[in-house]
Amino acid sequence: MTATAAAQQDDLNTLDDHRFRMKLRGWIEANYPPEIRNPPSRLHWPDVKEWYLRLSRDGWLAPAWPREYGGLGLSPAKLLIYIEEYQRHGCARMRDQGISMVGPLLIKYGSDEQRAHFLPRILSGEYIWCQGYSEPNAGSDLASLRTEAVLDGDEYVINGQKIWTSLAMDANWIFALVRTDKTAKKQEGISFILAPMSTPGITIRPIRNLDLGEEFCETFFDNVRVPAKNLVGQPNKGWTMAKNLLGFERISIGSPRQSGYALRRLKMLAETMGVWDDPNFQDRYTRLRLDLEDHNVLFESYADKVRRGEQIGPDISLLKINQTELFQRITDAMLEIAGENAGLLGPIGGNRDLNPTGVFIQARPATIYGGSNEIQRNIVAKNVLNMPG
Repeated sequence: MTATAAAQQDDLNTLDDHRFRMKLRGWIEANYPPEIRNPPSRLHWPDVKEWYLRLSRDGWLAPAWPREYGGLGLSPAKLLIYIEEYQRHGCARMRDQGISMVGPLLIKYGSDEQRAHFLPRILSGEYIWCQGYSEPNAGSDLASLRTEAVLDGDEYVINGQKIWTSLAMDANWIFALVRTDKTAKKQEGISFILAPMSTPGITIRPIRNLDLGEEFCETFFDNVRVPAKNLVGQPNKGWTMAKNLLGFERISIGSPRQSGYALRRLKMLAETMGVWDDPNFQDRYTRLRLDLEDHNVLFESYADKVRRGEQIGPDISLLKINQTELFQRITDAMLEIAGENAGLLGPIGGNRDLNPTGVFIQARPATIYGGSNEIQRNIVAKNVLNMPG
């Protein structure tokens, strides 16, 4: 199915929630490649390309995009079901920055020319994106970024450095926040710009992770010249645009999927290691299970707001804090009972469901990405509890 055909299919919002869920679940189960289900680490583009193109072909790739742009135009309630079913099946995160960030950015702020050029190429998989946000001295405090773009005729000249650029080695385009006015306050004077990764002056240096893989990169800009028409929206309004891109990311990060997955693996590991019936382990496991049940209730309270179309407030940060720290506590327990297997980077006995070290490593950055938990606590303190800065 082409993007145009996808946009012309029946409006899935006309289905009741159960019928929509069953339709989507059946399609995922029939089409998702089983060899990449619940992967132990982030997959590269060659690993997920087939799945990306299959989603695109059948019109499931861009659930939140308006139908006129090749998306499904799902309501908030249906979009939540989409996320739940995707996570339920253990679908790997694909190269989704183009779908979840660049596309919505262009649909809301881009020019007609930008939409006509970029959106079809995102859907087709021709343009694969990476995110140029964090810098060595501007991570959690992103508004302090220093990468600079200076207008020179009909081009911007970019100089600076980005870090933690996820899977930049797979991307052929980057969307970046750059400073276009050094005299403005730090939240102001920032713009959004799009650049081909093949542009002279862009250098990528991979960073090796704890699991000895290369997911993150440093990205350097040395007199990189980008057409001025690649700036999205108005100059110096990039900070507001970036905040508006959060959308369902906060709900997705706070989903109990990660912790639920880890708790099921903890039970399997305990049975394998012969500690399942140990009273001390049972006490710890029960506490973690009850913590997960508490989080399920918290998550559903926010999900209900989304279903009702209500505005999500800054207290959503509580969801991210609670989930990611629970995920870490569960994986701490996995490593403690794994014995000598805790030193393995691969699964125990080749069983993909028994990979305690891999899941433990996955949990480490969970409290950092999507806004570190320290920053999330500051948000709650300032904007929910009205505490002084």
